This record gives sequence, C-alpha cells and structure tokens, in this order.
Amino acid sequence: MPALVLLGAQWGDEGKGKATDLLGGSVDYVVRYQGGNNAGHTVVVGDQKYALHLLPSGILSPGCTPVIGNGVVVDPAVLLSELSGLQERGVDTSKLLLSGNAHLITPYHTTVDKVTERFLGKRKIGTTGRGIGPTYADKINRVGIRVQDLFDESILRQKVEAALDFKNQMLVKLYNRRAIAADQVLEELLGYADELRGFVADTTLILNNAIDEGKVVLFEGGQGTLLDVDHGTYPFVTSSNPTAGGACTGAGVGPTKISRVIGILKAYTTRVGAGPFPTELFDEDGEALRRIGGERGVTTGRDRRCGWFDAVIARYATRVNGLTDFFLTKLDVLTGWEQIPVCVAYEIDGKRVEELPYNQTDFHHAKPVYEMLPGWSEDISKAKTFSDLPKNAQRYVKALEEMSGAPISAIGVGPGRTETIEINSFL
Repeated sequence: MPALVLLGAQWGDEGKGKATDLLGGSVDYVVRYQGGNNAGHTVVVGDQKYALHLLPSGILSPGCTPVIGNGVVVDPAVLLSELSGLQERGVDTSKLLLSGNAHLITPYHTTVDKVTERFLGKRKIGTTGRGIGPTYADKINRVGIRVQDLFDESILRQKVEAALDFKNQMLVKLYNRRAIAADQVLEELLGYADELRGFVADTTLILNNAIDEGKVVLFEGGQGTLLDVDHGTYPFVTSSNPTAGGACTGAGVGPTKISRVIGILKAYTTRVGAGPFPTELFDEDGEALRRIGGERGVTTGRDRRCGWFDAVIARYATRVNGLTDFFLTKLDVLTGWEQIPVCVAYEIDGKRVEELPYNQTDFHHAKPVYEMLPGWSEDISKAKTFSDLPKNAQRYVKALEEMSGAPISAIGVGPGRTETIEINSFL
C-alpha cells in the first residue's frame, strides 16, 4: 500500500517542503491534512525559490495532484492569492483538489485571534494571528463554516449570524472592539464561491480509491510533532494534529492504509514562538546557526530560536508517530564547527532523564546533557552518496540515527532540489 506520511519531528520548519518535493516526481497525490496558512514550506527548484503557505508542496511537481484535506483550515483569500502567484510564475495549479469539508477562516476568526493574543500579554502563546486557533475552536464547538457552505447562501447566512451572535458580544463587551457586521462577512465569503467551486471535491473518496488502485499518496503535515495539540509542548502548540494520526482524520484514510511514516529532522533544532526549548542557544553559536541556516519563518517572517540537536525530542517523535524513517536536513549548516554538542538526555532536579517528561513543569526546567561530537570543515554540498561525506559528518549522522531510534534514509546537504543524499528509497 503506497501511502506515506511525511511530518516534522521537531517544532516545525525542518524542511518538509524539500522532502515532499524530492518525492513529488514519484508521487501521484500530495495531501495537506491539517493546519492552515500558519505553516510554510520553502522549495528551491533550480534557481527558483517558492514559498508555500497553504498549498501542498506537490503542486510544483508536474503529474502530481495536490490535495487540501478536510483537516485543513482554509483562508480563501490566502488560497486564491497563492494560486494566482504560482500561475503568474508559470506553475499549473489546475489539478488542485479542495475538500468540501475543510473549514474556512473568516474575517472574524483573524480578528478574534489578534485581539485575544494581545489581551493575554505576557501569557501569550505566540500565534501567527491568522485565525487558525479560533477556526479550529469553532469547528470543535460545531459552529464552524465549511467550504461547501459557500454554495448554499441560506445555510451560510445562518451559520455566520449564529457565530457572530456570540463573538460580537465578546468583542464589544470584553475587548472594547467594534461589532462585525454579518452582511459584510457574508458578502466577502460569497465572493469566493465561483473561484473555488472548480477545485472542490470529495477528497476522501478520491484518495481511498487512489490507494486501492495502487497509486502513491503522500500525506504532508504542517508544523511539527512538538506543536501537536495533544502531543506537543502544550499550551505552546498549534490547534491541530501534525502527528501521524492526524493524517488519518485530516484526510479520511484509515490507519491500515498507511505504509510508511517519515519524520523530518533538522541537523540542529529550531522553534518559532513561545514555549520551552531546552537546547536553545543565546550566544554566538545560536546566532551563527540562525545566520547560516537562514532561520527566518517562511510564513511568519520571525527569526527562529536556534539550538543544538535534541535526541530526546527525536526519540519522542519516533514513538508517538511510529516513524519508519528519518530525512535529516541542513547538515551543511554545521560545517565549520570543531565540535558539535548533541543533547542526549535532560537533567531535571538533579536526575538524568532520557525520555521526554510528560509533566509540563519538568520540561520547563529540563537542562540539556550534551555529548560532544567531532565536527568537519569540508564543503559537503556536492556530496552525492553517504561515502562522499567527511568521516566526521558520517559519524555525526550515524550517532543521530542511533540516538533517534529510526534509520536516516536521506540527508539534505544544501537548499537545492538536487542537494540530497538518498540512502534508502522511501518508495
């Protein structure tokens, strides 16, 4: 059964776009199954760089059908803008499929997101302010608006008015903001209907049929394992499930049809937004990783917090996702360090802990226990095979593989599409 899940094994921004794009030529469908335009992928094709926020990376691969699944929350303005931008650059976007069950981000969701975050002050989560959380909240509260509602004005009006009955009370009485007019929201949403209609499909049926027919389907997660609302560093998480189980619910495909789960690991660690980060660096090494690695969020534009590789997190990702393989990215960024620290365990209240603590307080107080590995100075960007890497780079990869609990089947040695060492095929 050629159905693969590809997801972030850290806090996101690990390079999932590069990995998805690498597989794109052999894949029939690439499916985003959760998140919204709060996640971003950078894909480099030749001398062209593409920043994708909502669209699956497979949209850049001819012959591949990109799919936005039911578990994604969709800002229609962002989606249409992104499609238009790609079309202007000569990319064919006509094969995109959009689930009619995906929920829509409306203007009042983004307003609530921004106002709430400001209200929290020092206790803010560090959201992108794009309405993702409030949209998922409405979904769970059963007052959400779905893509299919755009095509029934009567139902859409009922849902918008019902949602605003409560939200306007909150905006006016709690946050001292103006009420939002239902007619204005309705007019904006209905304006997207004709442009989106041609993309909308029963994606669950299409994907299940494709797998049964032996076609290759790749499920692409946004964010990363440690940002999962159930399994991440709560409450500093996203509002959906980027972990492997999210692919099943977010695309409507049963777990028995998933054949492989690939985790993307950066050769060091980064995160965006607030929350605990045991290996975070505040010195010149952290600044060097940020500068050399180009660590600025594709979607947020925020500098990423940088730190050394954390094997405790990698082991946790292997466990909660059932990872079968790792794709190690940005190994080239570490070129030039004489020694490279790797976090192999934590010290919590004087005790050594080798698994991620389930207790939030313990994780906040975790101190990294480092093991020093020898670095390398040779340029590795032209390496085509594992044996082409310097001996110390090989040792580093093997050490990370042993610590993380799953084989490293591919290595990114540069940002370009071809700058990848494939050790074991994912297909």
